[in-house]
Amino acid sequence: MAWRIILLLSLGYSSAQLNQAKINGSHSDHEERLLGLLLRLQQEEYYDTLLVYGEQCSFHSLSRRLAVPAVLVSLGSTHYDWNFSSLTLILICGFPAEREENYRTLMKLQVNRRIIYLQEDFHIESVCDYYARKEHYNIAMVRKDFGRSGHVYACRCFQDSKYKEVNLLEGEPIFIEHFLNMQGAGIKTLTDNLAPRSMAYRDPETGEEKFIGYVANALNSFVEKVNATLSWQSYLFPKGQKIYFANITKWMDEDLLDIGMSVDSNWDRRNLDTQTYPYVMCSYCFMVPLPDLLPYNEIYTYIVDLDVLAVIFVLFCIFSLLLLYGQQLSWRGLSLAQILLNDRCLRGLLGQPFPFPRESTKQLKLICFLLCYASLMTTTMYMAYLQAFLATPPSMPKLRSFKDLENSRYMMAISQVEMDVLGFVDNRKLQKVSPKKLVIFRDYREFVHFRDSFNNNYLFPVTDIRWDVYKEQQKLFTSPIFYYTEKFCLSRHNFLSFPVRRNLPYRHLFEEHLLRQKEFGLLKHWLDRNFFVMVMLGLTPLENFSPYSESDSIDLEDLSWIFGMYFAGLCLSFSCFVLELWGSLDWWRRLKRWTRN
Repeated sequence: MAWRIILLLSLGYSSAQLNQAKINGSHSDHEERLLGLLLRLQQEEYYDTLLVYGEQCSFHSLSRRLAVPAVLVSLGSTHYDWNFSSLTLILICGFPAEREENYRTLMKLQVNRRIIYLQEDFHIESVCDYYARKEHYNIAMVRKDFGRSGHVYACRCFQDSKYKEVNLLEGEPIFIEHFLNMQGAGIKTLTDNLAPRSMAYRDPETGEEKFIGYVANALNSFVEKVNATLSWQSYLFPKGQKIYFANITKWMDEDLLDIGMSVDSNWDRRNLDTQTYPYVMCSYCFMVPLPDLLPYNEIYTYIVDLDVLAVIFVLFCIFSLLLLYGQQLSWRGLSLAQILLNDRCLRGLLGQPFPFPRESTKQLKLICFLLCYASLMTTTMYMAYLQAFLATPPSMPKLRSFKDLENSRYMMAISQVEMDVLGFVDNRKLQKVSPKKLVIFRDYREFVHFRDSFNNNYLFPVTDIRWDVYKEQQKLFTSPIFYYTEKFCLSRHNFLSFPVRRNLPYRHLFEEHLLRQKEFGLLKHWLDRNFFVMVMLGLTPLENFSPYSESDSIDLEDLSWIFGMYFAGLCLSFSCFVLELWGSLDWWRRLKRWTRN
């Protein structure tokens, strides 16, 4: 009896060991297949970090066998922003083990590849739909029988089937770039139709309205590249209402558009969730009217420099001393009045004739010769400068700061949209401009139209990209009217980016497309052709906006200063003559009184 019990126990123990060996073998094959899958994915696209969601499964043991750091999130969500590498492969133990609630982590890991280990019998399509609603498309799944079948189920979009069954032995790619061919899917967009960014025109062949410009061309070429279409969301604004770039940015924050056909600055943005990497950099300064020419009546004093006057005064005193000493050969009786009121020296320096001293010595003749030579040099130089400046009068000083604007005749024109974007209250630069010098336009289009009129009584904020068009246009004028200054700016380094939806799944493709356009010089080519395109579309008139120049002849009013000095000199001479005459009459009275006595 005992040997029978021992025999039964031996058979039971042997069968148990056999079953355990089969289970261990199946688990070993399953893990080896999963390990091969992870190694293959690393060869296809390198990853240096593993992120494992969910409780214990085969992925946890495999993470120890790979020479890659792993982050385990058993609760399904992180409580911190993802600050690890972006080359991360996400492994999910069961569906739906990933319940990520951290917004920054979802943004950073949106396009990363995900492998889901389905521990229960879920429909593949339902899993793909679940992640598609979250706009996660790089999804692949394996079942419990993966070790035996070797089948991977990869989600697909823009295809007839929502997923594809991939056999590892056939060498088909598991993850693909879904948005390289969007099969005509629509990209929701709107344009601000602001030249030279995007300008509307009618296609002569199809009669369809299209857009051209360095912003429109970038989006149009991307749409053509990924085989998509533009879906215009006209319902967002009433018919006849104008769209501004600020409206497009606002609608993008509300996830109503995919990519805007416009660009906006990012100086007031804390992050780039709804903007691409900078597409173009520009300065945002002012186009300032060229200063007025110096009036003719101010030229006569403008060319006289104070340093030159000081040198002439010193020469006058030296020649006056030499003349007085050369005549008397003594310093006795010399006074300051004799030096400063020496008429011979004064007339000599002014190029006027003066009485030559009698019985003059060689030294005195030499002094008179030097005086004549000095007068010839000073009068000739003055006449040369005078004739040159009368032919081409110099310009008044240019504006160099907001403080100069306060002391000038100019006003500053700016739109209300730009005031809101700049934040007038917090903008220290604009706080230096008094309200009486500001002209604010409520309608941005009206402001642009007013700026296009080249009114030289106003300063206009403008980017250097738009200024290049104005600069080319001014070459058609009789004379330039404005110049672009970087002495005072609203922003010297202004980065312009495309507004995009925050969870746009093909954002990386669009940013790569923009980068390649810049690298191949297409952006520079479009910027150089802005003026010609605007002329072709009739947005830039071939018209001379130069102000009508009055006659270049010198009027009587321009000589008012000279006539004033002339009459002042006559009055001074007449006064001296009267005083001398009065003094002579008094001397005759004293003489007659003395002779009588």
